[in-house]
Amino acid sequence: MQSERLLDTLAHFEADAIWVTHPTNVYYLTGFHSDPHERLLAYLITKSGKEFLICPQLDVEEAKKTSFTGNIIGYLDTESPYHKINETFSHLLIEEAHLTVKRYHEIKQAFDVQQFSNIDDTLKSFRNIKTENELDILRKAAEYADQCIDIGVRFLKEGVSEREVVNHIEHTIKDFGINEMSFDTMVLFGDHAAAPHGVPGDRKLSKNEYVLFDLGVVYQHYCSDITRTVPFGEPDQKAKDIYNIVLKAEQEAIALVKPGITIKELDDKARGIIEASGYGDYFPHRLGHGLGLDVHEFPDISHSNTQQLEEGMVFTIEPGIYVPDVAGVRIEDDICVTKDGCEVLTHYPKS
Repeated sequence: MQSERLLDTLAHFEADAIWVTHPTNVYYLTGFHSDPHERLLAYLITKSGKEFLICPQLDVEEAKKTSFTGNIIGYLDTESPYHKINETFSHLLIEEAHLTVKRYHEIKQAFDVQQFSNIDDTLKSFRNIKTENELDILRKAAEYADQCIDIGVRFLKEGVSEREVVNHIEHTIKDFGINEMSFDTMVLFGDHAAAPHGVPGDRKLSKNEYVLFDLGVVYQHYCSDITRTVPFGEPDQKAKDIYNIVLKAEQEAIALVKPGITIKELDDKARGIIEASGYGDYFPHRLGHGLGLDVHEFPDISHSNTQQLEEGMVFTIEPGIYVPDVAGVRIEDDICVTKDGCEVLTHYPKS
């Protein structure tokens, strides 16, 4: 139970309560998903075990439909939510990365807080190891990502624009019950894909070039993220060579994945292959990122992270080479660390 882990955290910090306001973390801890916009949404647990979900009054009925068993406190736009909680806390744990200065002063005054401590890393560690239920959801999200790639590939034809392919993918996948993408869908043709974060536009597809797809879906609040670089016709030999280098880098990094391996080792493996091929300067980003309720979350998959892999971690591996005026190639899969190795959640072919 999350509440038990939080109570252990409170004991460790010798604190009185935990105050969580990031909507994704509130959902993770309570099962209530909401975008409060400018309004306050918060979860509070005290060292005595009392739990509170504070939300706008207009969301109270939806909050009651969740599995949350604590106190649900609604407030009107004309009311102060803090005045509805008759508590004082000498030592409060907060999310430093999310709490605004304005709300810091509000809770300091409302709860007479004398000391604050940061709980960001603790919440990251909770979310970092997925449960079997979370993994089942992530597997399904990955299936839909595979399906999106297939939809896009089947729609390719000479003269179609990048924007038209994006629109077709996002419209068609709605027929399968997906209403939200993890991020803005990326479809880039030929040398336009040499911009790692290029924006799809009116560029028309020509014969004998690569098409880069980077996309993901949100399924039951969890995200997927896949990249495939697909030939349309016969790209020139230099572009093919770049593709094969990226594929080798991705495959060899995935083959390393198992508990105990450091994240740095994964990045070093893929980056070393690309550098040895003479394209080191054309791989300008980290190898990947954590994946879950957010499409980019902890851990950071880069050569600066010496954290060891643990069973239940889910992240992407996505090396790339981007040569201006030639081609851009990136290949990305969603990876789950298993007891003895890894499970690749995305399956669209790479050959």
